[in-house]
Amino acid sequence: MSAAAQQLRLVVLPGDGVGPEVTDAALAVLRSILDRAGIELVAEQHDIGGQAIDSCGEPLPRSTLAACREADAVLLGAVGGPRWDRGPVRPESGLLSLRSGLGVFANLRPVRVWGGAEGLSPIREEVVRGADIMFVRELTGGAYFGRPRGIGGATPSRRGVDTIEYGEAEIRRVAHVAFRIAETRRRRVTSVDKANVLATSALWREVLGEVAKDYPQVELEHFLVDSFSLRVLLEPQRFDVVVTENLMGDILTDEAAALVGTLGMLPSASGGGEGPWLYEPVHGSAPDIAGKGLANPLGAIASAAMLLRLSLGREDLAEAVERSIGAVVRAGSVTADMDGALTTREVTDAVLGELEAGVAA
Repeated sequence: MSAAAQQLRLVVLPGDGVGPEVTDAALAVLRSILDRAGIELVAEQHDIGGQAIDSCGEPLPRSTLAACREADAVLLGAVGGPRWDRGPVRPESGLLSLRSGLGVFANLRPVRVWGGAEGLSPIREEVVRGADIMFVRELTGGAYFGRPRGIGGATPSRRGVDTIEYGEAEIRRVAHVAFRIAETRRRRVTSVDKANVLATSALWREVLGEVAKDYPQVELEHFLVDSFSLRVLLEPQRFDVVVTENLMGDILTDEAAALVGTLGMLPSASGGGEGPWLYEPVHGSAPDIAGKGLANPLGAIASAAMLLRLSLGREDLAEAVERSIGAVVRAGSVTADMDGALTTREVTDAVLGELEAGVAA
């Protein structure tokens, strides 16, 4: 969409657990800032995950995928929960099918330590201060999609098989995303792999080196995943853009949440293809606190800020939301996972208050 767009067609997938609570929060912020900008928000809700299994027997109904493909952007809450763990199909397969169906191959997960909120991290303040990392995770390949996979045989000889597979084109396209982002930041790309053991990682490293030649102003460095998993916690300030494959990216971005102190703060955006971008907080469905007003809405609200930037082309609106989040965090107007005492609704109202008071203008 262009910056001059006057309407945003949004599909909302609340999903399971705390998903409906945090998507409601993100929608409230989107409505507030878009209304002030004179942009109409047209939002429609559809089922996904366990919610969809209960209503129609499958985790991604065809009607949901069709609606998502026609939207300008898709906002997802979370999928999964213990009530569906023993069923013939898991809610998470709906999310994987959605990513595949939309052709979103690059998952952007920014990990940013807000000024004044360094004390929320279990890591020393002087270590995390100023950390600002953009993780670029390949999203549609690797072990999550490789074949063959499954469990076969009978006790005591059962065997589980997963296949890690990557083609050169898959690696190359996500590498270009990472390098283009780095050009707008501090011009350093860190590629994370396991090239000393895995053939797919050896290919990954070769292709990253080839793509780097197209970006002479960007520095490329390679890390083995075991080494990086330590260094990102000891020296987070040295990293700018980190690109890695699907499984490693899933694990490393959750680990990096320690820099900010909670998964509840982390947003994400998935795209790169010709279809709409998909936005979702990183934290998952958290079924143990669902419906209690304890969910941290800031990850979903920050995902909405990414939506404003990437799908609407409104950097000004995205920065307004992010500055409001920063003000709320510095004021301590946060949920229990961030050592606060506010409810989901109260934190959302605090963000809205910052916007309406002009603090973020």
